[in-house]
Amino acid sequence: MTEVYPNPSPGMMGLIEPSASTQMQPLETEQAGVQCAPPESSEMEPEPVIDIVIHNVVCTFSTRCHLNLKKIATEGMNVEYRPGDGMVLMRLRHPRSTASMWSSGKITCTGASSEEEAHIATRKFARIIQKMGFRVRYSSFKVVNVLGTCRMSFPIRLPTFSEENHKNASYEPELHPGVTYQLKTPKATLKIFSTGSITVTAPCVANIGAAIEHIFPLVYKHKMKHSELKTLPQTNVLQSRVNMQHKTNKSKVVARNFDDSDSLEDTSDEDDEFDTDSSFD
Repeated sequence: MTEVYPNPSPGMMGLIEPSASTQMQPLETEQAGVQCAPPESSEMEPEPVIDIVIHNVVCTFSTRCHLNLKKIATEGMNVEYRPGDGMVLMRLRHPRSTASMWSSGKITCTGASSEEEAHIATRKFARIIQKMGFRVRYSSFKVVNVLGTCRMSFPIRLPTFSEENHKNASYEPELHPGVTYQLKTPKATLKIFSTGSITVTAPCVANIGAAIEHIFPLVYKHKMKHSELKTLPQTNVLQSRVNMQHKTNKSKVVARNFDDSDSLEDTSDEDDEFDTDSSFD
């Protein structure tokens, strides 16, 4: 038979001992609306996490008025006037960006790390020009180009990757160390390197994420094993350092012989001709 207790007051909480039937039951592992993660097993591999870093967002907008570049160069701050190019460079610190201004009213903004920062920077540039007395009408804002990079957790076999994806990929190691991969949908251009580093150029940030999701399964097939890693570049660097050290030691010996001897004969292995009869004024 279950014992029923009245609602205790705060002072009676320490005097009442609940019976076995009223003790709190342990919580279940699965609650409504919240699912616990399945237990990790040794067979299941963790899902890869790729960090995409946006380095540059290029955007344009128009002031819809004529800009006097000389007035902007003389009255503005952090301004660089380039009369040969017919443009003025203006820089901001927050957000860090640079604007290229032309007399037609077209302005190109570069250096932002996101589309939101690019929009804020263009509004600030327009406000600065407006305070100088120009009738600025902010319009035609557009993101033109976005540059992003990411790094895979494994090296890539570029020759086999380019052969399998020869329709969209081009690989010329004599001209460029990476593979150029062209995507039509989404529109993007990828530079893939053997170290696993990938550089993506796309018209918007969303295309960069979609391009990485598209290229990951294609690149994972050509994952390079640890046994295939080449150490030739490191040996070449070591060999070049040894050669440089040998050359410096050789030059020291030549300089010492030149200081000790009164003549210029046999100071080097090369057959250099010196005009000993010439005088220096």
